[in-house]
Amino acid sequence: MSATQREEMRVPGLPAPLSHYTDAVRFGDLLFVSGVAPLDGDDRLVGEGDVVAQARQVHVNLGKALAHAGASFADVLKVTVYLIDVNDRAKVNDVRREYFGDSYPASTLVQISALVVPGMLVEIEAVAGIPG
Repeated sequence: MSATQREEMRVPGLPAPLSHYTDAVRFGDLLFVSGVAPLDGDDRLVGEGDVVAQARQVHVNLGKALAHAGASFADVLKVTVYLIDVNDRAKVNDVRREYFGDSYPASTLVQISALVVPGMLVEIEAVAGIPG
C-alpha cells in the first residue's frame, strides 16, 4: 500500500471533528465517511428532539462529504445507522429515500444508548465508490 493511495479529507462546511479523526478517507476508488452528526457548520445541534430534522441534517452533511470526493448518494455502497431509539427507523428511512432515491446501499442499523453530542438521536457512517 502506497501512502499516495490514502487521502484524508476535511470537508468545507462540515463541523470540526470532535476527536482524533477526519471527515473522510479516500483509498483508491473507495471513500470511507466518518460518522456524520446532525450539526450545522457552526457546530450546533440541528433539530433537538426531532429525529427527522436530525436525519435530514445528517444527509445534508453526508452529501457534502460525498460531493467533496466526487461522489453522490448513488455511489454509496454501505451505510451504518446509529439510533438512540430503534423505533425511529421508519422515520429515518423516509428521509433516506429522499436522498438515495432508487439507490439501495447495503445497510446496518444499530440501537445505542448514547451518541457523542448530547441530544443527538441519529448518526450515519458510509462507504462509497468513487466513480471514475
